[in-house]
Amino acid sequence: MEDLSNIHYVAIWGFCIALVFGFVGNKTHFCTMGAISDVMNMGSHGRLGAWFLGIGIALLGTQFLRIQGYVQLEQSMYLSTQFVYLAYALGGFLFGIGMTLAAGCGQRNLVRVGGGNLKALIVVIVLGITAYMTMRGLFALIRLNYIYKPSVDLQDVGMNSQSMSDAIAALFGIANSTTLQIIVALILGLAFIAYAFKHREFRTSFDNILAGVVIGGCVIAAWFATGYLGQDDFDPIAPQGLTFIGPTGNTLSYLMTFTGAQINFGIAVTFGMILGSFIYAIVSRSFRVETFSNKSEMVSHLIGAVLMGFGGVLSFGCTIGQGVTGVSTLALGSFLAISMIFFGSALTMKIQYHMLDERSFFGALFAGLTELLNPFRKEA
Repeated sequence: MEDLSNIHYVAIWGFCIALVFGFVGNKTHFCTMGAISDVMNMGSHGRLGAWFLGIGIALLGTQFLRIQGYVQLEQSMYLSTQFVYLAYALGGFLFGIGMTLAAGCGQRNLVRVGGGNLKALIVVIVLGITAYMTMRGLFALIRLNYIYKPSVDLQDVGMNSQSMSDAIAALFGIANSTTLQIIVALILGLAFIAYAFKHREFRTSFDNILAGVVIGGCVIAAWFATGYLGQDDFDPIAPQGLTFIGPTGNTLSYLMTFTGAQINFGIAVTFGMILGSFIYAIVSRSFRVETFSNKSEMVSHLIGAVLMGFGGVLSFGCTIGQGVTGVSTLALGSFLAISMIFFGSALTMKIQYHMLDERSFFGALFAGLTELLNPFRKEA
């Protein structure tokens, strides 16, 4: 590998990490939208436990790398002192709606592409185009001129980053010491893991446990690969974790401008996810070509793809990019974004459910909001 540039070296690591993620993601049917649906519709916390286990492992591992000096997380996009609260909230909300309409988030649709799902292929293409337009195209004007404008400079309140430990230190007027970082990481990381193992439907499922362990491990490996293995004074690369919205857009651009483009970590991850899933589909003989069953299903998926591409870029990530990778940095914006993703998805499910009962959209919206904002309200 001596002849490889640093960016190619890191890309190889990203491809290998995603290969494992894609393989296991297909095998275990890991899906964050499905996890939310299980909780909302059946009260089952099995797949949500897999997500939370992944978060807990990623958080503990990532903070270990940070404290040991292997990764400078402050250089990542997640810990910026510019807190663009509207972007986190609105982007997360739109992404949550989109992933519900498109039957899965960006990660899940990449896995489905590897399994032969043509519906997912359309979603990935439209999602990628929209994401690229939001990063560098027409939609970037909306993003930069309106949605990113409302923000808070956290340095004005004595914070050097938007890490939760920095927030606690500023709030109570104490130093953001290594000890404080360890305490915060242990409390939150172990809380996520404890929540997962609290539920029997998670504990008794090998696939859910496997999914959580692998997802958390892959996020840690991504930070280590980009933040430590890929560090080169002459060819520096900013530490980056696993995320799938921006990289999907960059992948489409890379394919269209191949002779003049350069691969990077995120593009390699996108290819690795699809190939890993494809390998599992072939080995398990589960590869199936699937298409849209009717026009309304196609319209729903297209709208969902646009909302995911736009919202995912606004909020700096998806259910993995913010929900696992971002949370592993303890970034306040990640907690806000993932909360709004959860809310957007849950509300969309509620609206869909009530519209099946022939309610109007606004009637279903009101009923859904009432149920979500009053979770302990008993049905009459």
